[in-house]
Amino acid sequence: MKKSFLGFFLLFVFLLSGTLVFAEMPGPDAPALWDYITKESPYKKWSFWPDHHGMQPGRAPHGPLHKVYINDKTLSSSKTPIQYGGIIVKENYSKSKELKAITLMYKIKDYNPDGGDWFWVKYGTDGKADVVGKPKGCIGCHGSHANNDFIFVHEFK
Repeated sequence: MKKSFLGFFLLFVFLLSGTLVFAEMPGPDAPALWDYITKESPYKKWSFWPDHHGMQPGRAPHGPLHKVYINDKTLSSSKTPIQYGGIIVKENYSKSKELKAITLMYKIKDYNPDGGDWFWVKYGTDGKADVVGKPKGCIGCHGSHANNDFIFVHEFK
């Protein structure tokens, strides 16, 4: 009887901990997302794409240089579409390697089916959101890669 109670208890703790992990993910809320990527799950501790490490050449509108960080949900997505909860953070730099902005794509189920369910944000270096939500410019440009889940810097095979 003790073993079955222990098993039930461990299952309950496991399910509760999974619920808490999912509850930590913010919704389509730029300030909450900023807190998440800078405090709760600091993006600088995340991975790079296997084929896109560190500082790389960029292009407008993101600037001449960038670094792209991806969370575990994104990294573990071996094909498109990226798993819901996937986040891509791009640090945008000047030619002199000065950080100018931080742009982000966050995959949220049923958020924006026409835009790949991506929530988009452009932050200043101070964390204040400048562009938020479903910006036509972001979706229009990244839409040229809709078959790659709107992602430019990594090609899924």
